[in-house]
Amino acid sequence: MKSKIVACSVMLVAASALRADDAKYAKAKVSFDDFKGLVAQVETHRASRLIDLDTFLKMSKEPDVIILDSRSTFRFERIHLKGARHLAFTDFTQANLQKVIPSLETRILIYCNNNFDGNETDFASKIASPPPKPDNALAKQIAGQEKPIMMALNIPTYVNLYGYGYRNVYELHELVSVKDPRITFAGTVVDQKATLPADSEAK
Repeated sequence: MKSKIVACSVMLVAASALRADDAKYAKAKVSFDDFKGLVAQVETHRASRLIDLDTFLKMSKEPDVIILDSRSTFRFERIHLKGARHLAFTDFTQANLQKVIPSLETRILIYCNNNFDGNETDFASKIASPPPKPDNALAKQIAGQEKPIMMALNIPTYVNLYGYGYRNVYELHELVSVKDPRITFAGTVVDQKATLPADSEAK
């Protein structure tokens, strides 16, 4: 009887192992090689399409031009460049992009948080500071020479647009004050401020 129980246990373990083998999945749909290849193509393409604010604003007034804001929905709804269309970077798919930008020939202007200075709440800079060093003079000196890493959303947005076939892309390449009179913003924050009495704004 005991030997039968042992035999059954061995068979159950073997069956479980087979089921586990059957449940192995294919590799995720992720390719670092594809990404590296895209970045290599984008680098030279992007270099000639970095534009200043005056050029950006001039282009934005031309027909069949889209300003694309790929920040989060929450941030976009709070404040964005007036007239911009929105598709959060996390929602980039071929189908979603085609809904917002049907033609691959459309001129697309992009910007991100790192393009604006003076509002760290809604345009918080995406910068990675060097990791903390041991508390000694030499470590502090070395840390002081290390540069922070810019983690701007513009780069992956540009790379992905290019990968999906959108090649007529231009990127704002200046750090612009949010108080620059050339810029018009829209959004709930802007609307709220516009409806406040003058004495409330001063407080």
